Amino acid sequence: MPIRPTLPRFALAALAVAGLSACSPPPLPFARLSGLVTSRQLDEISGLAASRAHPGTLWAINDSGNPTRLYAISPRGRLLARFEVRGAKNIDWEDLASFDLDGRHYLLIADTGDNGGLRRNIALHVFEEPAQLTSGTLRPAWTIRARWPDGPRDVEGVAVDAREGKVLLVSKKRKPPELFVLPLADPGREVREPRRIGRLAGVPEADPGLQRNEPKLAKLSSQVTAADLSPDGRTLAVLTYGSVLFYRRAPGQDWGEAIAIAPEAHDVPLIPQAEALAWTTGGAGLYATGEFNPAPIFYLSPER
Repeated sequence: MPIRPTLPRFALAALAVAGLSACSPPPLPFARLSGLVTSRQLDEISGLAASRAHPGTLWAINDSGNPTRLYAISPRGRLLARFEVRGAKNIDWEDLASFDLDGRHYLLIADTGDNGGLRRNIALHVFEEPAQLTSGTLRPAWTIRARWPDGPRDVEGVAVDAREGKVLLVSKKRKPPELFVLPLADPGREVREPRRIGRLAGVPEADPGLQRNEPKLAKLSSQVTAADLSPDGRTLAVLTYGSVLFYRRAPGQDWGEAIAIAPEAHDVPLIPQAEALAWTTGGAGLYATGEFNPAPIFYLSPER
């Protein structure tokens, strides 16, 4: 769901840069500005993923109402390549994940958004990463089609646990947010049913001052807008408009058990409409950005 800031675009970008130096301590143990996306082709970034095939490259997608394209950018925000996606519609693309499977590098685009609460059917498109960062076309290697069992869900947080062969989906507007799973494997023509395995504990609400002064904004603060799984498979990072949350899975735990424990939580840096989050390929930190232009890219280092 868009939150449209009222400040001029470049004023917001400047404010984001200034906000880092003004915060003491910073919103996370370490948060710094990595770059700024200025290309007008990327003015509604809703998903971000670190490339497994091209070190130092991020993949990005735009929200609904935009062309079916996948973009490669640098962590500084420079547009590197653009790929036209064939064989998949952008009904409401809301997240992007990268993963390795059987020695190959893949990307998953989650067409799972539903601001109006009307969609019973969703689609997750899996692509093999392009071998070259040369603009071209892509087609899905396979598509996972699913139907919610008990009514529509708006889902903007999607991650892939390739070791367990699962896709993790976090609902946006339900309180507390729900965690669903789907099989990652190619289903052929089968339409699958997401299975709910738990609800996220400890999602922070807006502080009392924001609730008092900006009640509409405060109501949105705890909504989940992105998710990603660390490369070692141990930490699920979840982004809301107000916080970054880290759910850590202990040995022997399943994800339903892990998310039932209150997470490590931190305020988000000053990102206009924060809706995209991606672990680095090494798992040392994350990149985060928002659905705005110009969009600051922040590098975040959680406590490990």
